[in-house]
Amino acid sequence: MPLTDIKCKSFEPKEKPYKVADERSLYLEIMPSGSKYWRFKFKFAGKENRLAFGVYPEVSLKEAREKRDIARKQLADGINPSEAKKKAKLQQFIDSDNQFKKIALEWYNKQLDRWTPRYATYILRRLEIDIFPYLGKRIISEITAQELLSVIQRIEKRGALDLAHRNLQACGQIFRYGVITGRNARDPSADLKGALKTRKKKHHSKLEESELPEFLEKLENYDGEEQTKLALKLLILTFTRTSEIIGAKWEEINFDKNEWHIPEERMKMRQKHIIPLTKQSLDIIKKIRNLHDNQNLLFPSHINSYKTISNNTLLYALYRMGYHGRTTTHGFRGLASTILNENNFNRDHIEKQLAHDDRDEIRASYNHAKYLEQRHKMMKWWSDYLENKGMKIE
Repeated sequence: MPLTDIKCKSFEPKEKPYKVADERSLYLEIMPSGSKYWRFKFKFAGKENRLAFGVYPEVSLKEAREKRDIARKQLADGINPSEAKKKAKLQQFIDSDNQFKKIALEWYNKQLDRWTPRYATYILRRLEIDIFPYLGKRIISEITAQELLSVIQRIEKRGALDLAHRNLQACGQIFRYGVITGRNARDPSADLKGALKTRKKKHHSKLEESELPEFLEKLENYDGEEQTKLALKLLILTFTRTSEIIGAKWEEINFDKNEWHIPEERMKMRQKHIIPLTKQSLDIIKKIRNLHDNQNLLFPSHINSYKTISNNTLLYALYRMGYHGRTTTHGFRGLASTILNENNFNRDHIEKQLAHDDRDEIRASYNHAKYLEQRHKMMKWWSDYLENKGMKIE
């Protein structure tokens, strides 16, 4: 007689295990401990087998019957239910190993050596907020371009267009890592080229060459901190990025070679960079040395000598000089590039000095000393040019 839920609850344990039949070879086995196990008895290839369906009441009578019916269908199709169950468990294990989040974190951990801690935290936070809630548990090989696009478009709809592009780029790198490690066949992000909105690119404001003499005169008359004035002069002479200037350390200055060696961890492209130091640059650096006795930083904060001046220190100085909206600290890189190109300096030498290195070159064999002799000559010309335009060194 078929079992009912009331009957299943009523069975009490005995000294030895005993069985209570349901129908179609399904039965409940009651153990001396009181546990009740669903079993299914079947024959395959002439041999009797048992299949476990779980423990009652976690697995209800209805669920046990559904599992039995699936097993009977497999038998009718010539499939051994026990082997099918083992394969399903194996596939579940494989699938859990191939979840997008697991592979993404594996990719992430392999990048840590070449990322700054701040950037690494930023990448992980972006993934945790915008990607993992939607794709984290998905099998990476099953994610389609349309599914990826729908996730990225959630970010786009917030108006965070730049963030949407950066997340898509990160996902592409994860998919390509999955391809390399054999977890998926291709990168679906490649199909989404041109699918996202783009923000009109804003170029960094920069001065015209004709405005340079007036600017240099105002810089000389700047009534703020002397350290700030010297930092601006050194930035213009070397046309480095603001972060590279404000984070400069004395140990990076090679007075024997007249060079500034910026280590890879402080560079945007994570590659060591050499800046030739001209007489004018060295004179500025010596003036900086006379301003303070900090043995580590060229531009320490007045509040905390272990920290540098902030990114905004130089920008606000430009504002005080009347250049709000007319130029930025980054704009001097563009100004130097324009003037040097117009004066027929080799474009490769200029780009190398700007640390605009080709990614393929970096992946291959990076040479931080490339064109160094030519760059020394170019930087001397640039320093002389600025002095002739009115930059005061002495």
